[in-house]
Amino acid sequence: MVEVKERLENGIDVLSISNSHLTVEVTNFGCTLLKIVTKDKNDQDCDCILGFEHVEDYQKRDGTYLNALVGRVCNRIEKGTFTMNGTEYHLPINNGPNSLHGGIEGFSYKVFDYSLIEDGVKFHYVSKDGEEGYPGTLDFYAIYWLDGASLHIQYSGVSDKDTLINITNHGYFNLNGHASNIDDHMLRISASKFGCVDPDGLYTGELRNVKDTAFDFNTEKRIGDSIHAEDEQLISARGYDHPYVFDTKENQVCLYSPLSGIELKVSTTYPTAQIYSANYLDGQTDKYGKIMHPQDGLCIETSYIADSIHKEENPKVLLKAGQVFEEETTYTFEVRK
Repeated sequence: MVEVKERLENGIDVLSISNSHLTVEVTNFGCTLLKIVTKDKNDQDCDCILGFEHVEDYQKRDGTYLNALVGRVCNRIEKGTFTMNGTEYHLPINNGPNSLHGGIEGFSYKVFDYSLIEDGVKFHYVSKDGEEGYPGTLDFYAIYWLDGASLHIQYSGVSDKDTLINITNHGYFNLNGHASNIDDHMLRISASKFGCVDPDGLYTGELRNVKDTAFDFNTEKRIGDSIHAEDEQLISARGYDHPYVFDTKENQVCLYSPLSGIELKVSTTYPTAQIYSANYLDGQTDKYGKIMHPQDGLCIETSYIADSIHKEENPKVLLKAGQVFEEETTYTFEVRK
């Protein structure tokens, strides 16, 4: 079932998508996920993402990007500049010396048009040429739909000029059902390499082998057994905030809570994900009256690798004029047997 649950001011609506496995609430403000509810091992409702009580709270520029769609380019672009076709472009500097998550507003603070479709919602936004410094008018769609126990998010877009695009959803997952430390969550990542970051969180271009490091999750293990390690990369980032390069084409990430028994499998067409342990939550109150602290959630930001316009010879973030951008990520929630 798909319905408009609530109409707010300024064209902002709350939408509900549900079936016998999942109930998802999402708003057209930033295509932001508000709830993902499934049954836990005791057959009780469990909301698997952190969030605020009111949609208005998501409109505050608190830097969390809590559960929002992020674009035109997610993650950091070094010094907010890039050169393409002989022209240098300048983006807003909003994170240390760099441009983060699309700029001052990016897509996370835009009101999207939408239409209800079978089992989901199709969001639409036209990003004008020059918006946040990016070239080209981008005609962009994001489709959120349910299939059994899976939430699919599909992104697509076409630009009339060469531009950059790298879209993610910044969901803060906590499979305990409320804000609480994720040390006891179990994590598996099918990746033999991770990217190093500098003190400003920018991917340096250096890939390291995860073997024998605190970044090795090829075999499922408890997050708390690694996140507190004396590793300069963990210390600098205040936890995990690093890109992982996947070795497989599906089910690349698995997160599991022994408390609820819920397992989340993430499968994506993207080649990497930024794994972020919510290091900068700082006392916000969640929708259930709990205080959100650092490491109370885990973000699995499927994407092209950060700053690839500077770090790759043939950057995947580059979208040629008239070329169709299309990527998809699927989130499957089940009770582990």
